[in-house]
Amino acid sequence: MLAKGFRVLGHAVRDEPHMFAWSVVGSVLFALLTIGTAFVSGRVVGEIVVPAFDRGSVATGTILLGGFAILAISLGKIVGIFGRRLGAGAMQFNLQAKYRRAVTRRYLRLPLAWHQRHATGTLLSNANADVESAWYPIAPFPFAVGTIVMLVAAVISLFVTDWAMALVGVAVFPALLLVNVAYSRRMSPRVARAQQLRAEVSAVAHESFDGALVVKTMGREASETERFAAKAVELRDATIRVGRVRAMFDPVLDALPSIGTLTVLIVGAFRYRSGAVGVEEVVSVTFLFTVLAFPVRAIGWVLGELPRSVVGWERIRRVLDAEGDTVYGPAELPGTGPAALRFSGVGFAYANEEGSGPNVLTDVTFEVPAGRTVALVGPTGSGKSTIAALAARLVDPATGTVTLDGVDVRDLTQDALTASTSLVAQIPFVFDDTIRGNITLDRRGIDDEEAWRALRLAQADGFVGHLADGLDTTVGERGTSLSGGQRQRLTIARALAGSPRLLVLDDATSAVDPRVEAAILAALRRDPASADGRGAASILVVAYRRATIALADEVVYLERGRVVAHGTHSELLETAPGYADLVTAYEKAEEEREREHEFDGDRLDDGRESRLDEETLSA
Repeated sequence: MLAKGFRVLGHAVRDEPHMFAWSVVGSVLFALLTIGTAFVSGRVVGEIVVPAFDRGSVATGTILLGGFAILAISLGKIVGIFGRRLGAGAMQFNLQAKYRRAVTRRYLRLPLAWHQRHATGTLLSNANADVESAWYPIAPFPFAVGTIVMLVAAVISLFVTDWAMALVGVAVFPALLLVNVAYSRRMSPRVARAQQLRAEVSAVAHESFDGALVVKTMGREASETERFAAKAVELRDATIRVGRVRAMFDPVLDALPSIGTLTVLIVGAFRYRSGAVGVEEVVSVTFLFTVLAFPVRAIGWVLGELPRSVVGWERIRRVLDAEGDTVYGPAELPGTGPAALRFSGVGFAYANEEGSGPNVLTDVTFEVPAGRTVALVGPTGSGKSTIAALAARLVDPATGTVTLDGVDVRDLTQDALTASTSLVAQIPFVFDDTIRGNITLDRRGIDDEEAWRALRLAQADGFVGHLADGLDTTVGERGTSLSGGQRQRLTIARALAGSPRLLVLDDATSAVDPRVEAAILAALRRDPASADGRGAASILVVAYRRATIALADEVVYLERGRVVAHGTHSELLETAPGYADLVTAYEKAEEEREREHEFDGDRLDDGRESRLDEETLSA
């Protein structure tokens, strides 16, 4: 643990050499002046205090000189303290900021599949609590380095002053180190468990907050509270175990320097009686042990925080060293109009902890011609959303290729890919920002005119125009001030802003009524020109409604990750029984309900006729 901890501190020094040097200079200045204080105090006692008792008076000049010496050393120590604390603080906060940015950048580079294997709470903990823990020892670290200089100088000074009292120091300082080693070994596993539980508590809280609507509507407040409380109790118990170890070792670490001071007084008294040393030497050594008690504790602080630091650093490194980056190529996309999308023999399987899972897609081949609309249809779990993710290159195929205008999407630059392709996901995500901010996302070339054009295409200009602040309206966290259909239309407008050449809609109109959905798709198809004159986009739409499917130029029908049939809607109704059953399921269900209603009505009529007959006979 100590070796790992010192390697973490070595990383800190290499990352922030200037701040470390500044803080160490301040710490060393404080250390040397602290030792100087001990000897100046000894001289003051020997040359001012003792003569004052012996003679009853001391020359004013001597008193002023002694006072000036103490004041000068104190001012120098103040400068050292400022330098040490400011340098250490700047070093610690710089490291925290640097590694928070590094972890976040790593998150953005890693593919979607990596994120799906890690809990959100763990990722939040990596970027926050783990970064803080990794650099927690930095605040006392420069102080501890200065203290080492102080200890070396102090031991030399002790031996120069008196060898017997110096042996006490030689015994105390190794004892401090041994206690800290034992402390680190006991602390390490407990701190690791506490850090893991912090991530788990964050994960439970994040899930509960995200699912607040479900929790409230299903009356699960009590069970969610119990679930969170159980994890919180585990974290509490783990933290208490950490506190118990601290409570066991902290008094020992605090007591050792005090025991050393008391021992020096006893040894010094015997040495003084024997005439081996004078009162000045005894006072200097005793005062030196007294002032060393606090700085020596700084070494204990660093060693005590190393287990937490190592655990935090290892959790950070698991993110920074994660493999599977999305690597972009050097190619640009030719042309300026709608782009043709083609899947050729594509296979894909999501990874799990054991490696690659079962195939989600197998030998998928189809095309979205330039400027055309293709509907992707299939039962739940057939791979439609995976195809949408592959089209936007959120994931890469295990086999086969996905091309835009004949260029493999893996060969495109990141700018070329994001400028040409937009994906609107099933669940609309809206930032806690204005309407304008949600549409533009600070992208170049997207002004208010382009934002309104995108809103018109998404059939969202009407409700935005009626908002009090228009584009400047703040929509709240996750768009809480908007309805589900409004959020979907806003995310569609965001995707359309900047005029993509390929638009992928993954069931992105499920929250709007069929009339608005048809208007959106019709507007996209007839858009005569985008903001830069490139024309309308090609559209791949994951669809469930028959009305939506009927608007497409062609339909691709999937079953169990394979393309079973493709053609026009009317053709597939005739040639693909599975497709016909799927798209007419709602109509069949409605017909069944109507037949049941008619049957119940017939039974009701029969019952009425029977009762009338009985009443007639009895009359």
